[in-house]
Amino acid sequence: MSTMTPSVERSLSKAFLGRLERLEEGSPEYQRVRNALIMMNISLVTFVARRFRHRTEPEEDVVQVGTIGLIKAIDRFDPGREVEFTTFAIPYIAGEIKRFFRDATWAVHVPRRLQELRSELVQAISELSSGLHRSPTAAELAQHLRRPVEEISEGLVAMNGYVAGSFDMFRPDQDAGDGLAPHARFGDLDPALELVDNVQALKPLLDGLDARDRLILRLRFGGEWKQSEIGELLGISQMQVSRLLARTLAQLREEMLT
Repeated sequence: MSTMTPSVERSLSKAFLGRLERLEEGSPEYQRVRNALIMMNISLVTFVARRFRHRTEPEEDVVQVGTIGLIKAIDRFDPGREVEFTTFAIPYIAGEIKRFFRDATWAVHVPRRLQELRSELVQAISELSSGLHRSPTAAELAQHLRRPVEEISEGLVAMNGYVAGSFDMFRPDQDAGDGLAPHARFGDLDPALELVDNVQALKPLLDGLDARDRLILRLRFGGEWKQSEIGELLGISQMQVSRLLARTLAQLREEMLT
């Protein structure tokens, strides 16, 4: 599969997704087609995971988590809708990876045994989700890992850590010359409120764009992808991406002014 070109992979994925819809869920043939789709699109997970290569977590863990997002996308994709599977799957993959990084940030001291358990849980959730077609329960994870349910539940809770800080404390990178704590600076009007009307006017115009143009805008301005990375994903040159962006932005600007 790794020798296939992106265009061939997209064509095969489309055919397999259509076939999957006609099969009985849970049947051996359904599982075979579903597994083939996962393997066929694993390069998409790897591509999205590269966006997070600056993080300290092992790349293998990131790809494993992204695969969960791919599986969810496969299970929820409707071939009857006029949208490319790639367009549909990327938000699921990226969202799952971002959730992983959010949960992997320890806000308080967490015992090492629970930090190590996190990696086992990530892999177990991926494996069980593939077979169950849903997220596994704590009891199912406990049986799979042969650990007590209480320990699994504790590990799942420990994964949901956040970086915490007091509003009464100055940050090292903050100028404390005015003698004000961070909370004392809250309450100013957000200048972005003036953009609310423009955002509301823009939404229906974005809905009127085709799927590829919306994806390019989302990746470029929402995900801060480089034009070369977008081109690699879509199988087009960076120059083509630049032209498509310029054309789409000019179209939206003109429609906003009319």
